[in-house]
Amino acid sequence: MVWETFGTFMLAALALTGSPGPNTLSMAGVGAAYGRRRGLRYMVGLNIGMAVVITIVGTGVSGFLFALPGAAPVISVVAGVYFVYLAYRIANAPPLLDTGNPGSEPKWYEGAFLSLVNPKAYAAMAALFSGFVLITGDPVVDSVLKAILLMATIIAVNVSWLYAGALLTGLMRNERTHRAINLSFASLLIISVLVAALL
Repeated sequence: MVWETFGTFMLAALALTGSPGPNTLSMAGVGAAYGRRRGLRYMVGLNIGMAVVITIVGTGVSGFLFALPGAAPVISVVAGVYFVYLAYRIANAPPLLDTGNPGSEPKWYEGAFLSLVNPKAYAAMAALFSGFVLITGDPVVDSVLKAILLMATIIAVNVSWLYAGALLTGLMRNERTHRAINLSFASLLIISVLVAALL
């Protein structure tokens, strides 16, 4: 174990996975729009999706996929359409007092899909896997350790963003405030996707 690198890796992992981006902002938006309890399944989906992204990047499959002719533009269009759809769902979420639409919150598989089409997720994982060596002389063990540490960090980050969003639920009782918060999260989600796509 390269202990000097370990601390730097963890700080970089926290910064890259915890900073505002499509996953974190959608998590906060779902928490604010639907509440903590109703956002848990979506959070599980985000985590499952990120586990798949880590596997894809850590094994080098992402390089192969993006090398296929025409794959990158198709993936970008599908991702863009889905982000707009999710932003629309958050913007138009019913007030929390409205219990007439149970099950209207985004599902776990929608969270998983968001992670899979999130450009920031792939860029962050690629930077962390290629930029650090925690175990010298054994690339397999090194990759497994990085994957475990990254998943632990991602879970903690997603829980934090869900709870941060859910703290706004008290404000969501007022219809005008509710609408403003939902529109803000939806707009920030779209902006974060554009920024991630340009990086």
